[in-house]
Amino acid sequence: QICRRKGIRNVAIIAHVDHGKTTLVDELLTSAKKSIEGSSEALDRLMDSGDLEKERGITITSKVTRVPYKQEATGESLVLNIVDTPGHADFSGEVDRILSMVDGVCLLVDAVEGPMTQTKYVLSRALQAGLKPICILNKCDRPEAVSRLDSGETETKLVELFEALGASEEQTDFVTMYASAREGWIVKEDPFVALELSADGYNKEETDEHSMRHLLDAIVDIIPEPAARRYDTSVEKDTSLEGDSFGEDPFALAVVSVGSDSYLGRTCTGRIVSGSISVGDGVSLLAREGQQSDELPSSSVSGLFCYEGVSRKPMEAFACAGDCVTLAGVPESVAVGDTITSKSNPVKEPIDTPPLAPPTLSMDFGTNNGPLAGSEPGTIVASSKIRERLVAETDNNVTLKIEKSSSDAEKTTVYARGELQLGILVEQMRREGFEMILTPPRVLTVKDPETDELLEPFEEVIVDVDSEFSGAVVSSLTNTRKGQLVEMTETPDGKARLLFHAPSRGLLGFSAEIASETRGSAVVNHVFLENRPHIGMLESSYGKPKLVCNTSGKATSYALQALSNRGTLFVEPGDELYSGMVVGEQARVGPDLEVNAVRAKEVTNMRTQSKDETVRLAPPVKLSLEEMIGYMAEDEVIEVTPKSIRLRKAILDGNVRERAARNRAK
Repeated sequence: QICRRKGIRNVAIIAHVDHGKTTLVDELLTSAKKSIEGSSEALDRLMDSGDLEKERGITITSKVTRVPYKQEATGESLVLNIVDTPGHADFSGEVDRILSMVDGVCLLVDAVEGPMTQTKYVLSRALQAGLKPICILNKCDRPEAVSRLDSGETETKLVELFEALGASEEQTDFVTMYASAREGWIVKEDPFVALELSADGYNKEETDEHSMRHLLDAIVDIIPEPAARRYDTSVEKDTSLEGDSFGEDPFALAVVSVGSDSYLGRTCTGRIVSGSISVGDGVSLLAREGQQSDELPSSSVSGLFCYEGVSRKPMEAFACAGDCVTLAGVPESVAVGDTITSKSNPVKEPIDTPPLAPPTLSMDFGTNNGPLAGSEPGTIVASSKIRERLVAETDNNVTLKIEKSSSDAEKTTVYARGELQLGILVEQMRREGFEMILTPPRVLTVKDPETDELLEPFEEVIVDVDSEFSGAVVSSLTNTRKGQLVEMTETPDGKARLLFHAPSRGLLGFSAEIASETRGSAVVNHVFLENRPHIGMLESSYGKPKLVCNTSGKATSYALQALSNRGTLFVEPGDELYSGMVVGEQARVGPDLEVNAVRAKEVTNMRTQSKDETVRLAPPVKLSLEEMIGYMAEDEVIEVTPKSIRLRKAILDGNVRERAARNRAK
């Protein structure tokens, strides 16, 4: 029977990127600690613990934290397992795998922006899993939110989204709360009180009348207790039981992340679905894809932990069904989606886990074969080491797929969700000392099993931009990139929201290009929509003609000043250059232009009447790794080292490159 575990709530915070999830989690942790200890220090994006997460201000991996909470009205002490999830579409696989741990979600929506592309995706996954939602309109303290709250526009869009996604009657009857996570206040189902707090301000140090305890209480009251399996048929369905009651049942845990500990061995994190576990118990592994042999991989549990904030803490004697825990000492072959069960009293079948959306891009990772390869001390350049690191990444990063390249045995093909996911992976590797080259991204196509027609991924794209630039956005995305404008809305404050359906190929390099054309006012969000018939070749502009260096040496001010009139430069004086390296983008349309960027001014003993003029150069354009992935042409590669990121031609010799281009043209 499916019963309920008393005294626990498991909930995930889901939202579109930059709608305030991590800030809200900080306030929830602070309020929960106050309920136990009476006071708590303020937190600042505690759950974004990784270096890249702190630098970029985004959540990359899902994290679960255990929070003790004492309800003020009843005096009941509970445990809340709160999961912070990523909001960017490239990391939506983190949301897919973590939703199996929870019984409800807090859907966070910006009160001004309303539901966005990733809002639709994460909500659809939560509704499919049958989870109970609580909706929170965040950032109600923004001046633009007043008109939206007064008219009920955002709430209406939210209801329409639930209906469009096929929510059940119970799910559609959701509670709406109004909040400012940054200011630390929240109001239940009364937008007019939220408007007053927004206008008058709220000091959370002086009063807790509208503190985040109201959200914690709503989680306790609305989110159901964790579902747990009981193998005692005498117990009625949905009976609420204490943890001790599950001790005799077969232990089973669904794995959502794996890791390793140099002292305790292999680790895995997940939610206990049935039974109980303690240190020293024997466990076996049930693979998600089925067993390769009759004998199950087995081991003994060497550690039992939970996470409080980002700190791993040992648990007491045992953990029961409904708990979210980390086990140490599990079998080495464990993977995300597998089931850990008791060795002496195992379950018969692995626990069902939700399927993942397919990758949309692939890139080849290979050994750096450029002139400067291995010149930086301590770098890891061997292709075998690069492949080992990529395979290790798939342990946790379940949306990545790794295989040997079909065109070059020394290269490794990586399949991923998007440019940002690939960029984050490469950035992590270069910080670990790896040196590699990256080939241009390829969008993955499939064949329709019924018609044998070639299909390619399409994405739903939302662009928020100043109204004066809306024409430039429409022109850029519909002409050369073959997107379709589906909807366009304008607001009184001079903003426009454009909704497109566009092929994934057409979005490569689009964000960087449109940011330049709209003076940085455009905000682009996109999410996978579906596979549609292939629309043929694109006249995309991301293969713009380049300025290519034709000799080796250090860039000089004298040479760069002469080249600055020919286009935009990517390098500055003193940079190490070599033949075949891209040093800029041409201003004119045409073939790539080979240039000498290391030429120095001729030195003579002739006197001159006038003094030498001071060389003044505009600052070079420094492309980020993600921008470079979308910008590179078909005949180029990115060279990545711990200290540098360079764009160069795959064939360095200009004469050989020219012959290869002529052969391709034939």
